[in-house]
Amino acid sequence: MTWAIWLTGLPGSGKTAIAQKVRSILAEGGINVKVLELDKIRKFITPKPSYSEEERDIVYSSLVYMAKLLVESSKPVIIDATANRRKYRERARKEIDNFAEVFIKCSLDTCMERERRRKAEYAPSGIYKRAKEEGATVPGVNVPYEKPENPEVTVDSEKMSVEECAEEVVAFINKKQYH
Repeated sequence: MTWAIWLTGLPGSGKTAIAQKVRSILAEGGINVKVLELDKIRKFITPKPSYSEEERDIVYSSLVYMAKLLVESSKPVIIDATANRRKYRERARKEIDNFAEVFIKCSLDTCMERERRRKAEYAPSGIYKRAKEEGATVPGVNVPYEKPENPEVTVDSEKMSVEECAEEVVAFINKKQYH
């Protein structure tokens, strides 16, 4: 059975680290999963992003469509993307069979500290620093971050390690027999 799981949370909450660890754990069990990392994909769709509402609508619609195609092609998917508006994740829920949402809970202060120190390959650096600039659109600071209303899984990356968070997600996948 194929599926798509969307890891959502503020920038710096640990989405990418958790997604990669989930993929690694599943690979050890013989389950090959595709991780759709929005920061990486965005470089192709919008090489000079403005992060406007209109652009976000296009980028997230594209992301949902990619995930839908992969699931329909029997490829399990982990979506690694903030998706500051619930409507993006709800569209995925509507379009993709066996869809689940994972909320990566983490305080804004901790996210800001992590983001200040991270050396991500694709994620833009200095997100929270730029939040002070005029016209900035940083989720949770200048634009709303709408938490999931009923996520299938919630992990607290402030209190749990990356491994513990990933194990919770994998336990959900195993419980649902998403493989």
